[in-house]
Amino acid sequence: LPKANQICLSAEQEKDPKFWNTWAQRTLKNALSLQELNKNKAKNLILFLGDGMGIPTVTAARILKGQLSGQSGEETLLEMEKFPFVSLAKTYNTNAQVPDSAGTATAYLCGVKANEGTVGVSAAAVRSQCNTTQGNEVTSILRWAKDAGKSVGIVTTTRVNHATPSAAYAHSVDRDWYSDNEMPAEALEAGCSDIARQLFENIPNIDVIMGGGRKYMFPKNQSDVEYPGVLKHSGTRQDGRNLVQEWTDRMRDKRAHYVWNKKQLLSLNPNNVDYLLGLFEPGDMTYDLERNTETDPSLTEMVAVAIKILKKNPVGFYLLVEGGRIDHGHHEGKAKQALHEAVEMDRAIGRADLMTSTHDTLTVVTADHSHMFNFGGYTARGNTIFGLAPMSSDIDQKPFTSILYGNGPGYKLVNGARENVSTINFQENNYQAQAAVPLTMETHGGEDVAVFAKGPLAHLLHGVHEQNYIPHVMAYAGCIGQNREHCKSANSHSGTAGLRPVLSSVAALLTLARLLC
Repeated sequence: LPKANQICLSAEQEKDPKFWNTWAQRTLKNALSLQELNKNKAKNLILFLGDGMGIPTVTAARILKGQLSGQSGEETLLEMEKFPFVSLAKTYNTNAQVPDSAGTATAYLCGVKANEGTVGVSAAAVRSQCNTTQGNEVTSILRWAKDAGKSVGIVTTTRVNHATPSAAYAHSVDRDWYSDNEMPAEALEAGCSDIARQLFENIPNIDVIMGGGRKYMFPKNQSDVEYPGVLKHSGTRQDGRNLVQEWTDRMRDKRAHYVWNKKQLLSLNPNNVDYLLGLFEPGDMTYDLERNTETDPSLTEMVAVAIKILKKNPVGFYLLVEGGRIDHGHHEGKAKQALHEAVEMDRAIGRADLMTSTHDTLTVVTADHSHMFNFGGYTARGNTIFGLAPMSSDIDQKPFTSILYGNGPGYKLVNGARENVSTINFQENNYQAQAAVPLTMETHGGEDVAVFAKGPLAHLLHGVHEQNYIPHVMAYAGCIGQNREHCKSANSHSGTAGLRPVLSSVAALLTLARLLC
């Protein structure tokens, strides 16, 4: 049999018990090979963050990926599903049972749980209260890596100053302070900085920055280079600063390049680029289904360029990659957009796999939180993931799609009753799936999210853990941050991070903390 993920299953094959037994035995053999754990030192660290990519989204994206290649879909393997270690992360914020993307980003990047709406600050900071910032800042694994001499990068499909990427470099009590234009006067007077400014000032010389968010970098009303004269895309900065020009001037002697379209990006020779700033849209990048493939790079293309630049550093690199618009699709009730975003992130994971080695690269794929998205209805094998359930409701006698939301903008009444989906095109890209409770924006879900891991010390991501555990494992594997005692022997033993019992001291500290509480 060829590899499981390449099998195009036929109904006849599946009727034979030998088919399933052989497949399971092959899987068992692979599992037994994992008994020899990879205890190498991780030279490179990559975190893929699917914003809003809860487990139902992973499953649905798997089916979509298979169906896009002409298969039934259910038996398909996403790239992330090929990773040998899987665990669950508890996503709650310190003040929220169902979290937001800012508090969660602080957890999986800074190693500390925090309040919703805040980035790069501890739970002692209060949202929107500038005077609670100072003294409560927490640093991220991106900074730990930079301080250790590694190259670092951020690649996202949202604005580069959006919740997820901003926790890597900013300390802000409000995730919405994109530029000074979005900040209250009292916060500016009290000395708080907007997030766009912090991108360039907090961690000097982040090696690679790619995503959207161009308008937050330019003076208010300055026309956008790609959309001249379109006011909503013009610059927003009240302080009159041109952060891109400042970056360009500061990096003039450092083989640094600023690009704003795909042609410019792909014309670069990564061997001649040490620093890259790519801002491809005024706000978030467009959904992949609607992307202009001539002018806007895909997430996969951005990741490929980023790795080529970062991997030149002999000390290694840390790369944060966000598939950020999975979340936006779900918030809008547009499951088709969300799932295609997830499939594109999985392509980027596959590309990164081809460009790195599990020998020296720890790759982690996870989500910040889930959504009120699901699919069901006893659909038949191979049913299009965007299709109808096989039966109608026994209450209102109308058909329904397999994909539904618990709440959101898809709630719609026609003549006082649920809309009949057979009268509309429910497979259209922007169709809003029906929802049980009407809301302008669908909400996050509160269940645990999956954490997929491969590479050095990936086995430490096992079981069920708090979300803030993730960067502690990645830092330990990469010998950066606070746990480095075990690395002393590693330096003289061909990259093997011989595990020494430093964790016992951590356990002792945790026990002491509990007693003090």
